[in-house]
Amino acid sequence: MARINSIPQNSSGQVTVPIDNVAQAYLELLGDRGIKYFFGNAGTDFAPLVDGFARFAAEGRRFPKPVLVPHELTAVSMAHGFAMVTGEPQVVMVHVNVGTSNGLTGIMNASRANIPLIFTAGRTPITEGEIRGGRNLQIHWAQESFDQAAMVREYVKWDYELRNFAQVEKVVDRALNIAMSEPKGPVYLSLPREVLAEEQREFTYTPAQPKMYAQPGPHPEAIRKAAELIRDAENPLIIVSMLGKNPAAVGELAKLSESFALPVAVAISNLYLNFPADHPLHLGFDPMKYVPEADLIIVIESDVPWFPTRARPKFGTKIIQIGIDPFFSRYPMRTFAADVPISSDPLSALIALREALSPYRQSRMKRIDARFERLSREHGEQRKTWKAVAEKLKEDRPIDMEWLSHCIGKVRDSATVVINEYDLRTHQVPVNEPGSFFGSPMVSGLGWCFGAALGVKLARPESVPIVCMGDGVYHFTVPTSCHFMAQGLPVVAVIFNNQCWNAVKGSVLDLYPQGWAARNRDFVLCDLEPVPAYEKIVEAFGGYGERVEDPGEIVPALRRAVKAVKKEKRQALLNVICKHP
Repeated sequence: MARINSIPQNSSGQVTVPIDNVAQAYLELLGDRGIKYFFGNAGTDFAPLVDGFARFAAEGRRFPKPVLVPHELTAVSMAHGFAMVTGEPQVVMVHVNVGTSNGLTGIMNASRANIPLIFTAGRTPITEGEIRGGRNLQIHWAQESFDQAAMVREYVKWDYELRNFAQVEKVVDRALNIAMSEPKGPVYLSLPREVLAEEQREFTYTPAQPKMYAQPGPHPEAIRKAAELIRDAENPLIIVSMLGKNPAAVGELAKLSESFALPVAVAISNLYLNFPADHPLHLGFDPMKYVPEADLIIVIESDVPWFPTRARPKFGTKIIQIGIDPFFSRYPMRTFAADVPISSDPLSALIALREALSPYRQSRMKRIDARFERLSREHGEQRKTWKAVAEKLKEDRPIDMEWLSHCIGKVRDSATVVINEYDLRTHQVPVNEPGSFFGSPMVSGLGWCFGAALGVKLARPESVPIVCMGDGVYHFTVPTSCHFMAQGLPVVAVIFNNQCWNAVKGSVLDLYPQGWAARNRDFVLCDLEPVPAYEKIVEAFGGYGERVEDPGEIVPALRRAVKAVKKEKRQALLNVICKHP
């Protein structure tokens, strides 16, 4: 995407553009490589970039478009949300080491969720007046680190510091190649102010070409063995977590499951719409119920398919693990076994499996049909039970989260994108379209959801993101930063307000059911009381806020909130008072 006024350089196809400094060369290259947005939380290291963006604006250059974000976690989470729905790499820049530390939680989330981000930060100047861009503020001494990248190195695939002008094209291309090659993930690039400020008159580079990135494919022998195990299984089970990262894989999983009546259970770490909720082979969101009875378990892109403290496969059960990195090698310890590991992108593996199973299908039709009938009945009974539970709780005060989740399921439509950070009861929200549900990353870097919803809105302006979070998570989102951004990117925020950090309280009760805290009902460091009027915070940013205590008012309140986003083009927040556990 070279400049309109770029000058052809030679037969190699390179172009030359006029610039003032290295920062402008860097921005030029990002735009050419397809980067649409530059999420930034700026500091003094940004001076050459700010001036470069001003030149781009004056010359009518559209990309990359700078997006000012008031807090680093919001910036990284927005980039995460955008990449999550588009599959495109995103660029975030923060202020030297202090900004890096503020954004680190977001990088942990992106790392474990395999989200391709170019996470960049300035590096405080090291010269003291000898060259342009050197130290001229008090902070420039105290902010220097011996190894700035050390704080992120465990969670990025690659880190580097731009050393000079000659490297710009090679460094940016390497960052993109590594971030986008499977398993995808964030990389870290530090940009010294002196290098960015270095004066240059022109920049010659090779324009972007159509590109493919590295990804593994299934080994034929592994597919053959897996197909034989599926062919012979009496009680198979598929467990998924992140398959839906590629929407095309969802439909392929449905075809495979139908071909041999393979039930699908969604793991606790549920990051995407992995399987249509209304599909008769969908067996809910708790695999632990089915793990002990299965004679074959097919784990697809799931880091924790079951909790060994709650359920284990019986002796002799065969395990197939399919994924880009089926053993999750970036985790220091993970011991889920695999009789047949298949290192592949799931879509390719599923297609290959279905083809390998095709010759066996006719001879197994009686078993397949009987299993399909049994599983379809169980699917139907399961849904009836879920609905009955919600109906039983519909008049409870304070509001039960089961009923609140059921109401969200009632109001969602084709424009809705649900983003959940823990409190939504996903079984009450029947989502069937790939890309219409996203859950929080497994590392539990709390505060991700609100920023991610803003990124979704930026990528899909016509959508209505409904972001679901507890009051504890809302604090972690840096609310004023998110509400500031939502002035131009309206979303619906629903606070499941149970007045506590229930995960902490639940952990105490799990480890010490008869302990001092349980006996005395004394759960320090858990309760979030007195309860603020969270609905008033959004009003400070021109949004619609409402406190909901009547369970009969949830659906009308949700519709008012959706109307505010759709019709009035402003954000909305519902503070729903739920049961205190």
